[in-house]
Amino acid sequence: MKKVFIYRSFERFWHWAQAVLIFFLMLSGFEIHGTVSFFGFENAVKYHNVAAWAFMILIVFAVFWHFTTGEWKQYVPSFQNLKAQLDFYLFGIFRNAPHPTKKTVLSKLNPLQRLTYLGLKVLVIPIMVISGILYMLYRYPQKDGIIALNVDGLELIAILHTIGALMLVAFVVVHVYLMTTGHTALSNLQAMLTGYEELEDDETVAKKTNTVTSI
Repeated sequence: MKKVFIYRSFERFWHWAQAVLIFFLMLSGFEIHGTVSFFGFENAVKYHNVAAWAFMILIVFAVFWHFTTGEWKQYVPSFQNLKAQLDFYLFGIFRNAPHPTKKTVLSKLNPLQRLTYLGLKVLVIPIMVISGILYMLYRYPQKDGIIALNVDGLELIAILHTIGALMLVAFVVVHVYLMTTGHTALSNLQAMLTGYEELEDDETVAKKTNTVTSI
């Protein structure tokens, strides 16, 4: 194993800030829907809106960082080893099979992760942001009593926002599980805290591959 600097400072800040905001938006959002009771409805709406604006500001900085550093290339989809990656998560990981793709600084995500994160960034997050903005600008009690956006109803917006929220919850659950699939249960978590991750060198990967093949 060799220790490699994988995640830069802003990348780690963005990851944890996004995680905190998503969890808070989920909590306050479920309270607005009446699923839980924690802050009180009025406070939940207020806190949810503040967290939503903070989330959108974070997105702007993240988009700028990705395009100025070239990190957007990490999410370009690749179908090479996609089936092998899926087989690894479903079966291979339980028999200690070698990882079908090698993680590097220039390729941090495996093919399945690339597709998942790309879908999150171009589908789920835009649905949440756009429907959330429409919610806030709809005929909603503003401090000056001004109607900012006049639409016939919130039903479609509410459905889209709820679907996006459920997709985001599903992503978080899967993400937390996959976090434990590194070479140790906490290695991925530690890497996102320190920026450094222990990766197998080419010789070690080749030996493990040959061993599994011979078995």
